[in-house]
Amino acid sequence: MLSRLGALLQQAVETREPSVDLLEAFTEHWKGITGYYLEATDESIPARQTDIPWRLKQMLDILVYEEKQFPAGEAGPCLEYLLQHKVLETLSTLGKAEYPPGMRQQVLLFFSRVLGQVQHPLLHYLNVHRPVKKLLQLSGDRLGSGLEKEEVQFVAVLCMKIKQDPTLLTYLLEGKSIPNGTTVQALPAMEEGTEHPSGTATGSPRAEPSPPRRDHNLVTSLVGLCKSKSRVAMKARENLLLLVGLAQETAAACLVRSSTLCPLLAQHLCDLYSTVPVGTDPADVLTMERTSWRSQGAGDGAVAGKESLAAFFGWLDYLDELVLGAQPVVADAVAEAVEEMFFQGILQPQLLQMSELAVLSATAMLVGTVRQIRAPALLRRLVLFLLGPDQHPESPRDASHPLRTHLIDRCNHLCDEISLASLQLFEQLLQKPHEHITRNLVLRNLEARGYLQQTPLVPEERGPPELEHEEDGLDLEEDPYFTDGFPGASFGTAKKLPSGSAPSGKGQVSEVVSSFLCLVPEEAKTSSRVEEGGYDTYVHDALGMVQACRDSAAPWGWPRAPRPLDSCHPELVFYEGHFLKVLFDRMARILDQPYSLNLQVTSVLSRLAAFPHPHLHEYLLDPYLSLAPGCRSLFSILVRVIGDLMQRLQRVPQFRAKLLLVRQQLLGLVPGEQMDHTMLFKGVVVLEEFCKELAAITLVKGPPEGPP
Repeated sequence: MLSRLGALLQQAVETREPSVDLLEAFTEHWKGITGYYLEATDESIPARQTDIPWRLKQMLDILVYEEKQFPAGEAGPCLEYLLQHKVLETLSTLGKAEYPPGMRQQVLLFFSRVLGQVQHPLLHYLNVHRPVKKLLQLSGDRLGSGLEKEEVQFVAVLCMKIKQDPTLLTYLLEGKSIPNGTTVQALPAMEEGTEHPSGTATGSPRAEPSPPRRDHNLVTSLVGLCKSKSRVAMKARENLLLLVGLAQETAAACLVRSSTLCPLLAQHLCDLYSTVPVGTDPADVLTMERTSWRSQGAGDGAVAGKESLAAFFGWLDYLDELVLGAQPVVADAVAEAVEEMFFQGILQPQLLQMSELAVLSATAMLVGTVRQIRAPALLRRLVLFLLGPDQHPESPRDASHPLRTHLIDRCNHLCDEISLASLQLFEQLLQKPHEHITRNLVLRNLEARGYLQQTPLVPEERGPPELEHEEDGLDLEEDPYFTDGFPGASFGTAKKLPSGSAPSGKGQVSEVVSSFLCLVPEEAKTSSRVEEGGYDTYVHDALGMVQACRDSAAPWGWPRAPRPLDSCHPELVFYEGHFLKVLFDRMARILDQPYSLNLQVTSVLSRLAAFPHPHLHEYLLDPYLSLAPGCRSLFSILVRVIGDLMQRLQRVPQFRAKLLLVRQQLLGLVPGEQMDHTMLFKGVVVLEEFCKELAAITLVKGPPEGPP
């Protein structure tokens, strides 16, 4: 009995003694640290060679152990001592003084471990968040100081704590404020001697953000670490993504209004853009694959200019992902800053200047920019910046958005390189899932179906157009399928349709496919003389492109059938629009343009033809349209080109053999050699392939639905 009673008494003593012993040990270690500064005589001894790191580690272990001895949420004596005696405040001052050398590193490690391992909420206390902010201010412009690893560990712990409790963000940003404009006043009861950060006062309006290079906080520290050349940049960027993704709207608004986050991010993009060498080959930019910020550093840094290009597009990709995952308030603010500082501040002046070399370089960089952007908030601002907000039908002299006008005009520029880059720009735009692109460029001019003849003339027997080529060539004026140049044309084989009938002669899909396949006459075809030369080789690619366009357009609510003619009242003479006019003009010159340019023009037109809007399908892929006087369609342009082709080929001796040789050269089957009319022959090859591609797209899309 006595032994059992003694054991109980001993257990009771042991449960009480640690709290006293822990506090004594904690205060002893703290006094040992402060005593070092009274006794030390050699100021050059690094901190890691003193007992300071060991004592800090003991203090941390005591705090963690003590917390386990008390109920959750209850602070033990050691933690109370740390808060009441401003231990962290003193340590931050010692870290700022960097005495002994390396002290800031030890302080950062201690702060990170205490905040990360002690579960009791600490950052609400003035005696905690004030020294934390002091340390953040120290880490501002010290990239390369050797402490980036410790700094990123420190901010990572803070971001983790803010994710758990977004209200902490107001405590860690300078001039902390809440949406109603008053400074935060209510702090926990243990906090004595409440103070407000310098520059703010109780009840005063929120402070204006200080210049980022003089007043540093959590945001500036994170962005600064994101710019690092070392591996810590990846961790810093991941933590910034975590910070901007806070779901709480109050915290997001605080992040935007009480920090310089948005201008800092956009300014770094501008700075990286300015580091791209002036002499960078635009072809390098145009042929680059989409860059990922997570895989930076594994590219072509050895090639001149590639390292700076990778850095710029890598940061743009990071901003795109940041906006994509950010809370909407933050996403819109970052996108607005990028638009103001980069799109309008840098890109627009370069795109509007007169120097061809500068315009080519700026257009190439713009193509790369469009290629990188996916985030809806950023894409919306980019599209409006490039095309303007207009959605009403265009007029021939409409130039309400000068940048749009310039960009489209350059698709028909005297400099082939500028034309090629501009066409690539619009091809990239058309691949973006934003309805305003197709609406602004094309659809707004097709809404009233003004390209159709209201009292149409159609052939008595409809079938695939048959092009008969006489020995002396085709007379275009006698072609019953080409009426766009002859408003008063009236052919004997035509008759008027009954009132209300459809002017569009939609045939079966097989008939439309045959129409495109039969456009190029047999004597000008060469694909049948090489392997895999049929149009079916395009069907697989057409499937992918049409499906991608359908997926993009699915949320846009496009009609499944053309607008009824009874409700179409075109007020003016039909105008195809600036964009289609330039494309059609280019298409009409396909026999006299460089091969690469022809490929790009047909690529853009194929992309447009793949969209599922019924008016676009009708205008680009219906060979049986009865066009209004003075109007042209894609098919009518192809008919005119074929007529011109047959007249020109008959003046070229042995044109079939030469044409086949050029095709074989383009396929790499035979070595290239110089010959006359090479551009013409390459144009014929592109024309034949384009007709096959249109046939494949028509086949994949199937018959249009509903009445015309």
